[in-house]
Parts: sequence; C-alpha cells; structure tokens
Amino acid sequence: MRIIPAIDIINGQCVRLTKGDYSSKKVYNENPVEVAKAFEDAGIQYLHVVDLDGAKASHIVNYKVLEAIATKTNLNIDFGGGLKSDEDLRIAFECGAEQITGGSIAVKQPKVFENWLTTYGSHKIILGADCINEKIAISGWQEESDIEVIPFIKDYMKKGVDYVICTDISKDGMLQGPSFELYERILNQGTIITDDSRITKKVKLIASGGISTYNELPQLKDLGCEGVIVGKAIYENKISLKEIENFILNH
Repeated sequence: MRIIPAIDIINGQCVRLTKGDYSSKKVYNENPVEVAKAFEDAGIQYLHVVDLDGAKASHIVNYKVLEAIATKTNLNIDFGGGLKSDEDLRIAFECGAEQITGGSIAVKQPKVFENWLTTYGSHKIILGADCINEKIAISGWQEESDIEVIPFIKDYMKKGVDYVICTDISKDGMLQGPSFELYERILNQGTIITDDSRITKKVKLIASGGISTYNELPQLKDLGCEGVIVGKAIYENKISLKEIENFILNH
C-alpha cells in the first residue's frame, strides 16, 4: 500500500481545512516545496497536491507551486482541484503532475472526463469520489449531489477508471479515524467484469480522510486499499515521518 502525504494549497501556502470548510483554514508552512522535500527525505515517493484555490475558481490556479515541487523533488505527484478543461490538464501535466484527480468534472461533464481517460489512459486519470452521507460532493465539497458513491465508482470503472480516491468528508481533518466500513464495502463491491474483454477488474482504492494514528495504516492495507492519503495527522504530529518511513520499509 502506498503512503501518499497531502499538500493542500491556498495562496501558494501549505494549509489544511476541516471537513472542507475554507473558513477553518490553518496555514502549516508558507513554503510547500520545503514540506515536499521533508517527505522525500523520509523515503516517501508519492504526493497528493490539492489546489484549493482552483477548486473554488473551477480552473487551475496554483500550477507554479506544482511546478516548483516537481522540479525540486523526484516525487510522483497526483494533482487535483478545479481541473475542468483540456487546457487545465495540459498545464497540470506540463508542470509535472504524474496523475490528475477529477471529481466535480466527472459528475458535471462526464463526456469530458471520459475523453481524458481515453486521451491520457487510466494510469494518468484518478476518479475523485468524495462523499458525505455516501453521496458524492462536488465543487470543492461546497455542493452535495444525489449520486451514491458505490454505484458512481462502479459506473466509472466500466468506463475505464482504475484508480479512485474516496474521501469521507465528515471524517476529513477530524483526526478521528477513517471510514473503514465504507472502504470495506467499496472494496467488496468494487469488482466488475469489463464488457469488451470479460476480464475481472478490481478497484484500486486510495483511502483519504480522518487518518489519525499509525495503527490505522496496516488496517487499511489489510482491507486491500491500494494507497492512503495522510494529511493533518502528519502536520499535527499524530503520525511521524519516521513512522511512515518504517511502514514503507517493512510493508
């Protein structure tokens, strides 16, 4: 299981929110590159970068931060937040993103998202399936939809999606543990037989939201998660980089 620290960006600074509420913003570092380098020094290879300004503006904003991290580290970066157009994607990839995450776009403009899957391939495009009360939330989590998370994931798996990030928004930033039960159901139900090749395909689920202790990492691994995004727990020293380094070495 991959450990993927998160860097959320507002005004070029490394911040964290609680339950996606912008008024709860807490700045942890004014230099995200510094933070990314510390992750890399701990043996971490992956990074989840969220452009919170972009999520609000519905277009990429903090691409210079992405470019700075990509040029000054060797981290494999997944970038999301406000990616709504082919031009946004072009900028993200040119600035060093290895993968991008699309959430709202997959709900509001499914044809555009499906075209990205076709153009770039499923290894480059992650489905963002963030939810509250198991209903998909969009527009930087400012809007709730009527779309149920598990059917949403399965529908997009049939359209070619492999990787899914699922954040239970009610858990995000709360440091009270992740949604084990939801992830278990997603993993149990997240298997499809593809129409074209009749091959069985399992979801590559990346858990996100609520991670609060080191012990939750092996639990998520045992469930079958492909990756886990860790944010506030690192910044609030609930999980140390040394513990993450040990997990990577021993798992």
